[in-house]
Amino acid sequence: MNTTLFDRVSTVEADLVVVFVPSEGAFPESTAWVDDNADGQLSQLRESNVFKGGLAQTLLLPSVTQDFAQPVLLVGTGKESELSDMQARKVIAAVAAQIKSLPYATVALASRALVLKQRSQSEVTALIAQWLNEGFYNFLGFKQDDAEKSTKVENLLIEGADEAALAIGTSTANGSAFARQLGNLPGNVCTPNYLASKAQHFGEEYGIDIELLDETKMDELGMHCLLSVGRGSDQPSYLIVMHYRGGEANEAPHVLLGKGITFDTGGISLKPGQKMDEMKYDMCGAASVFGTMKAICELKPKLNFTAVVAAAENMPSARATKPGDIVKTMSGQTVEVLNTDAEGRLVLCDALTYIERFKPKSVVDIATLTGACVVALGSVNSGMYANDDAVAESLKDASQISADKIWQMPLNEEYQQQLDSNFADIANIGGPEAGSVTAACFLSRFTKAYPWAHLDIAGTAWAGGGSKGASGRPVALLTRYLLAKAN
Repeated sequence: MNTTLFDRVSTVEADLVVVFVPSEGAFPESTAWVDDNADGQLSQLRESNVFKGGLAQTLLLPSVTQDFAQPVLLVGTGKESELSDMQARKVIAAVAAQIKSLPYATVALASRALVLKQRSQSEVTALIAQWLNEGFYNFLGFKQDDAEKSTKVENLLIEGADEAALAIGTSTANGSAFARQLGNLPGNVCTPNYLASKAQHFGEEYGIDIELLDETKMDELGMHCLLSVGRGSDQPSYLIVMHYRGGEANEAPHVLLGKGITFDTGGISLKPGQKMDEMKYDMCGAASVFGTMKAICELKPKLNFTAVVAAAENMPSARATKPGDIVKTMSGQTVEVLNTDAEGRLVLCDALTYIERFKPKSVVDIATLTGACVVALGSVNSGMYANDDAVAESLKDASQISADKIWQMPLNEEYQQQLDSNFADIANIGGPEAGSVTAACFLSRFTKAYPWAHLDIAGTAWAGGGSKGASGRPVALLTRYLLAKAN
């Protein structure tokens, strides 16, 4: 992309030119150029209050002059000279909405006018590319008019963009879209077997190594805690392992582990029927791991990365695990299952033990684990716990760069006593207090062999109600975390 593109914007072969207009003060350079070559139309529109340049306000001009024939989309940036991430995301969402309503193959953005607080131009470029492409997402495949919904910009021209930043933003959005699609699929389609098949497709598409551990293999390994969750379902459980090897052959990998409960009824501890349909989103941790793998495979960084998914369906039946049952984990520790709806930690604990064989540099598990985290942090921040300060700081850095927010939560030893059991080594719940903390404490007992962090994404991975849908978080965070580890 040539940095002088918008000095010669009338010669750009673009179906749409996007310029950003503040609500007061001088126009940015590229916007002023368009105004000068459009006989002052932009100035007149702002002065007449037809288009004031309010935050995320838009106005589409089919053409401005005979010599400047491309359609121009005016997008308001408000009064601030530098925007927050949240404000900028609203602006880009407005651009995406306009493009979705009138699809264009080639779009050129005069993005130097979009200045974000404490962000470099390359960071801004990556975020614009990511947010714009995320704004094009549609859930496809189940409505008769889905073929008409597809939005695709074949060529995105961003003023001053470097190719590396553009690639990061685009691939992150592709990974996020893949995660959202998996999360939004109904439970009768997205089963553990479906996730296993998606891993096999990744192996074929990207040339990565795939391991699928079925129930027989997991039983041989002693992964009885994971198996206990899927016991009530007719759907077989899987441990899915995907190896991306972009680093040195003998280099230890960084590992991501996703909770893949493809539908969660609560098991014998049955959930209320209201909004139970939203429990198809209980595999969004797994979806984010798949999405991150897709982004990494597209970007091809020089690191070794292993993605693990613990996939099961939690259903009630005569075979299902009962409250009070005691099961043995792969680590040898026994667990008293006081509530079968606290199943995520049961599938993750055996997977965390299995991961030891990779001698990982770091492990991050991602799970829609607790309603308590939603109460604590809402839908803004994912909860982050860690047994290693370096991993925690790396995740915080990635959070800042990706604008995918996390908040570190406590992992004090004093909370561990809430998990005491009269009959087993550990109980799977710790009572009503600090539910997200005790869930992380449970997992921490299986992570002593390596640096580890846990992301509770119950509040950030999806929205319910009328706006129901998967968010694709935290693919952006995880992608940036791994890219920072590349050689």
